[in-house]
Amino acid sequence: MFIKSFWDIVPAEVGDRFLSMLPPWHAYERASEYFIFSCGAEQVYTTVRKLKNDLAHYQPHYLISVPLVYETLYSGIQKQISTSSLVRKLVALTFIRISLAFMECKRIYEGKCLTKHQKQPSYVYSMLDWLWASIIAAILFPAHMLARKLVYRKIHSAIGISKAGISGGGSLSSHVDKFFEAIDVKVQNGYGLTETSPVVAARRLKYNVIGSVGHPLKHTEFKVVDSETGEVLPPGSKGILKVRGPQLMKGYYKNPSATNKVIDGDGWLNTGDIGWIVPNHPTGRSRNSGGVIVIEGRAKDTIVLSTGENVEPAQLEEAAMKSSLIQQIVVIGQDKRRVGAVIVPNKEEVLRAARELSIVDSDSSDVSQEKVTSLIYRELKTWTSEYPFQIGPILLVNDPFTIDNGLMTPTMKIRRDRVVAQYEDQIENLYK
Repeated sequence: MFIKSFWDIVPAEVGDRFLSMLPPWHAYERASEYFIFSCGAEQVYTTVRKLKNDLAHYQPHYLISVPLVYETLYSGIQKQISTSSLVRKLVALTFIRISLAFMECKRIYEGKCLTKHQKQPSYVYSMLDWLWASIIAAILFPAHMLARKLVYRKIHSAIGISKAGISGGGSLSSHVDKFFEAIDVKVQNGYGLTETSPVVAARRLKYNVIGSVGHPLKHTEFKVVDSETGEVLPPGSKGILKVRGPQLMKGYYKNPSATNKVIDGDGWLNTGDIGWIVPNHPTGRSRNSGGVIVIEGRAKDTIVLSTGENVEPAQLEEAAMKSSLIQQIVVIGQDKRRVGAVIVPNKEEVLRAARELSIVDSDSSDVSQEKVTSLIYRELKTWTSEYPFQIGPILLVNDPFTIDNGLMTPTMKIRRDRVVAQYEDQIENLYK
């Protein structure tokens, strides 16, 4: 019953084809697999290396994967556009900007925007806001439809995903989320833990609120509590997410002490994640978003500077990853005066950018460390300028963080603590 209540968001019929790229031992993969088998649908397994060819060959109706795969697809599409002729590049980028603006307006007049404000907007303001968004969307709609025919159709034929992409097992970057929405590829995000078998919230096609992990599943409850006092916080307030429902585990096997640390006497599981619940508003741009869950990172990942200020690294990392020059990033700075970062540069994109800016000769195949650092700093300034904390010292490393070297989890999330431990000496030198 639990799996079907979750997968109700993508009702499948016999004949549908699912393409899965998930670790076979992961609870998310097991739940997906059992549901697909129960429907008698075709399932195809693939790997990162074969993903591009398999998408084109099998043309899946659904892609079930972790966020990294969608980020890889996004980067691949952006690279394809950037290496096109100047005219094609300008046309594609212009259409994408128009579609992003159209979808932004569409979210406003459909009432699918996120807000932390508990105060209800006035009826007059809500109507004017709706009217303005509707007019702008109507103006942009013809260009968006033209973009579907001239640009997005080619992307669709290359990746399939004709019905929906399902993302889970990690945080889906907002710029990737918005990009796929703009090119008319539906991506539905879900949230859960192994301890919750494994889903507690998911976005549905009718209420696919971008930037969230959707509404709680049926019979599932959420609350947000203060990390220090344990006080229950009102909707719109950020704190530690707790969840309760029938899919919650009974406890860790033969480990009652560990169980008691995460599940209280009332059956609430401490997820360890920082998040908030969107307030319910009957009118306005968030009228159809009330009750959705927004995740902002892990509580244990919070960096406390020596100044006493708290930094949520996930926000800075997500912003920095918008740069094509950055392949991977881990924000650091615990007990330091400033925020820093360990960065794996995208060598191909760095070389291309250096040539375009005439930093190196057009026939050069290498860029000095000093010039790479300068380029990366420029990108960080561009993408993180609106955040209160700016990234200071950076450590550039050549080897990517992977599952094989132990710096990524099986669900392709970077192990922050292990990265910091591996480069401990170099990090210390950054702050001298």
